[in-house]
Amino acid sequence: MISIKRYLEQTQTGPVGHGERETRALLPITVGAYCSALDEMGNCSLNVCPALGEELKQNLRMLGEQLSRQVSIETIEDTESHVREQLQSWGRQTATHYSQQTSEVKEILLVMARTAESVGERDQRCAEQINEVTTRLNGIAKLEDLTEIRESIKKSASDLKTSIERIAAEGKAAIDHLQAEVSAYQTKLEKAEEIAAHDSLTGLGSRLWVEDQIQRSFHADPAFCVAIIDINEFKRVNDKHGHLVGDELLKQFAEEMRSACRSTDIIGRWGGDEFMLLLKNCGITEATVQIDRLRKWVCGDYTVQGNSGPKKLCVDASIGLAERQPGESMKELVDRADARMYEQKAASRANRNNRAR
Repeated sequence: MISIKRYLEQTQTGPVGHGERETRALLPITVGAYCSALDEMGNCSLNVCPALGEELKQNLRMLGEQLSRQVSIETIEDTESHVREQLQSWGRQTATHYSQQTSEVKEILLVMARTAESVGERDQRCAEQINEVTTRLNGIAKLEDLTEIRESIKKSASDLKTSIERIAAEGKAAIDHLQAEVSAYQTKLEKAEEIAAHDSLTGLGSRLWVEDQIQRSFHADPAFCVAIIDINEFKRVNDKHGHLVGDELLKQFAEEMRSACRSTDIIGRWGGDEFMLLLKNCGITEATVQIDRLRKWVCGDYTVQGNSGPKKLCVDASIGLAERQPGESMKELVDRADARMYEQKAASRANRNNRAR
């Protein structure tokens, strides 16, 4: 960041000589390298903590895009400050996340240890009781009175029965207790998995969940396609109307996608204003028809409630579609769909600029 600011300061002061021209030529390269570094930081955070890394990755990506659009000393300083805040916040959240997971594992281990200890104590008590009965039975051989022998056997049998019943009762209680504890933690884990599988804002599948479904399709589906959907000019909605309006638009857009897609399609929020769609058991021809139908359904006018009343917004979207190819990895497939989405976005931007002239 220091080198970028130095390049910028040099270009803004003094006459433009040969050195200054070289500096200006280096500026976009330096900014591009910095944005690539932000992307890599986001990828690393996703590998370190998948549950929290996606949000940091998207935020760093947005900061990089904002810096690329307008490079000035002010935007550089703002980006530097925001990057530092994002990294510090992610670090604290990640530490808390893993601390909570460690605590839960520790609690499970303690429950198991306490159960094992109680079973051991129970077995020790029962062994002592059975040993007493055995000792008494061995002593019967020394008795001569038949009545005394009968009473001794009767008492020993009664004591043995009591010990066995106690073993069964205490064993069942220990097992029931352990099952209750395990069931409680299983409920916790299922709830955590359900939360991780859904996007909290739109209710669609999370990115990790959708990517997992795509990975499974590589082994289960003979043909399938993946689409990346991006809302055009969404940043302008946030900048002009605020993030609450932007969030409401994302929720409505997600609902429209649900309505337009087939029951077998898998829909998720990929991040920001981008969505991912898995079209199962579907070749490129059928998928293209489905995407054209989807585009007509989700694009158009939306009415969103803002602080100052309802706002009417016209929404357009860029959609990149790719069919799974033999020998292709999931990353290669998604990258192809993403690249085609950006091609559409660039074409759409060019058309708007031409109409504005």
